Amino acid sequence: MSHQTALAAPEDRRRCTGESHQSLHSLVSPAGEALAIPAARHPEQADLEAALFLATCKIGGVSRDPLGIVSVRPEPERLGIRMLAEPYVTRYWADMLLPRSVADDSSDPHNRIAGVPGLRYRSERGGICLYRPGTPARILLTGFNPRWWERVTDLLRDDYQLLQDQSDWTPDERATHTAASAFPVKPAPIFSPLLRRIRATAGPGEINATDAWSSRGGFRLEATDGPPCPDLVRLLGDGPTGLGWEADHKTCTCLCDHLRGGCNIDFRDPSTGYFVYYSNGKWGRTHDERHRSFMADANRDAFAR
Repeated sequence: MSHQTALAAPEDRRRCTGESHQSLHSLVSPAGEALAIPAARHPEQADLEAALFLATCKIGGVSRDPLGIVSVRPEPERLGIRMLAEPYVTRYWADMLLPRSVADDSSDPHNRIAGVPGLRYRSERGGICLYRPGTPARILLTGFNPRWWERVTDLLRDDYQLLQDQSDWTPDERATHTAASAFPVKPAPIFSPLLRRIRATAGPGEINATDAWSSRGGFRLEATDGPPCPDLVRLLGDGPTGLGWEADHKTCTCLCDHLRGGCNIDFRDPSTGYFVYYSNGKWGRTHDERHRSFMADANRDAFAR
């Protein structure tokens, strides 16, 4: 196998995951075939990954890294996530993910738990392992000082009744999770594989943000400064790293040097029949003085009560 072939084999996977060529070198076959991205083996793993994605994607644009994710390491049994080493990102993730009881007088189980129901964490090999008791689901967070996570959770305990010390799911967590599972459109088949390819949604600019939510019987996927549409269609479509998503309808200004405005693609996932309505706003933000000031303030406040 030539050196050029060895470099090309993991190229699309690297673009989707942010992994280094060195970390993927041992996975390249002697024939130099393109590297696929493994799916979550267990439904519980896919469910946890989708829940994490939907909970944290509201972070907005903090850097080149969508959701504050520098890279992911997808494996069948678990997912590794290397996060941006900024205290603000650690604070946001812990705040959005960790489950806590919510005082609510309604009978709707959706209103009883904030965060991801059943989620627990423990320190593990220099990172923070997220898991759900009684399931094989595992997500390992690395790239930041684990002591930041502990400092943040100590602060959150002062304000909330965190459920971290519960060895099993609480009845309210079970009820909330069961109610969400009854929705006719399931997020796991869409957002677990997308999280495993999260870097594919990042454009070449200095600030990237990716957001998603349920919409029109399917899902809405929004990038503020996403990649050129041909790249996204290839990476999420029928390529070796792809999801098999089909571009059902597209309005694209990527190749026009005289037109301004965003792009829109209606993707269809043939395996589920779900539509994913994607838009790229092309905000063109930069890491300017205003953004640097925001991050400095946010990082300072990350450990504040």
